[in-house]
Amino acid sequence: MYDFVVVGAGPAGARFARRASEAGYDVLALEQGRVGEPLACSGHVSTDIWAFTGEGAREELLQNEVFGARFHVGGPHSDAHEFYKREVVSNVIDRVGLDRHLADLAREAGADLREQHTVTGVEEHRDRVDITARGPDGVETHEGKMVVGADGPRSRVRQALGLPEPGELLHGVLGFSDEPDGQDFVDVHLTAPRFFAWRIPRDDAGVEYGLACPPGEQVNELFDDLVSGYDVDIVRRCSGLIPIGPPGVVTTRRGLLVGDAAAQTKPFTGGGILYGMTCADHAVRTVDPDDPATLADYESAWRDDLADEIRLGHWIRKAYSLPEPVQTLGLSTLSGEIGVHMDRPTSLFSTDQLKAFLR
Repeated sequence: MYDFVVVGAGPAGARFARRASEAGYDVLALEQGRVGEPLACSGHVSTDIWAFTGEGAREELLQNEVFGARFHVGGPHSDAHEFYKREVVSNVIDRVGLDRHLADLAREAGADLREQHTVTGVEEHRDRVDITARGPDGVETHEGKMVVGADGPRSRVRQALGLPEPGELLHGVLGFSDEPDGQDFVDVHLTAPRFFAWRIPRDDAGVEYGLACPPGEQVNELFDDLVSGYDVDIVRRCSGLIPIGPPGVVTTRRGLLVGDAAAQTKPFTGGGILYGMTCADHAVRTVDPDDPATLADYESAWRDDLADEIRLGHWIRKAYSLPEPVQTLGLSTLSGEIGVHMDRPTSLFSTDQLKAFLR
């Protein structure tokens, strides 16, 4: 019997598998396909990412450094309002490479991480969890003291355990063009219904274009309008769901959710890489697989850390739906140097932000 069976080996699942293995637990991790594929997530992250990676990761994965963002109320040729820092704000990385790097770290720590294993059943009992998976050699059944659902927005584990759904699911589309672009600003367009669109330069790796909005809002047509405005040829395209709004509970007697399965994401950007891995660390630190009562400690720990950030993130997102004149006035008033951390909205009230505002 494993201490933990982790379903999903994206950033949150791989991080949990690594840290739990390093803590001495016996861990099995099952990934439906090949780690990192298919791509369904942006590669724009805060510089904090390197605290979660191993030796040589930055040299291997970094594509570009970003110092700020240009916000547009309209399309590609509309007026821009710049927000920036004097130091690097964020990094653009090889997103597939990140997943594979984190999975390799989990394996090196001792986790049994198996690709091409699709979980088809999860049964929770008083003293264990039974997990059925279909792999290259047929159907397998594994026993774990606890199951960790890190299997994304449409989590099979969440469904099997009867846990509530996220508050909402956005539909995101990504497209990539080949032209090199070494600019150090991203572009953000407040044109998508109830969310936004973006352009992220990746230096020699090309450019990432993206858009997200609630399902049913003609997201593909809106994305086509975006890239037409930039007059570019998209050579690769993918899509995925973005969970927003964590449910009130993400644990059962012998199960827990981390990452997108728990909607541990930023409501104002949809990003969840750093939040998911942070919550995985909280889970490893607090949960004892021999003591189900410790799952309550995990619920408290990750919410104590991120609840205020998520709550404020919801309020920031409301600004995306304000009338255009109000958006323009607000962006004009607040643009310039900032002291805000892109993962921590509460830094709007920090000393660094006050200093930047007064400069």
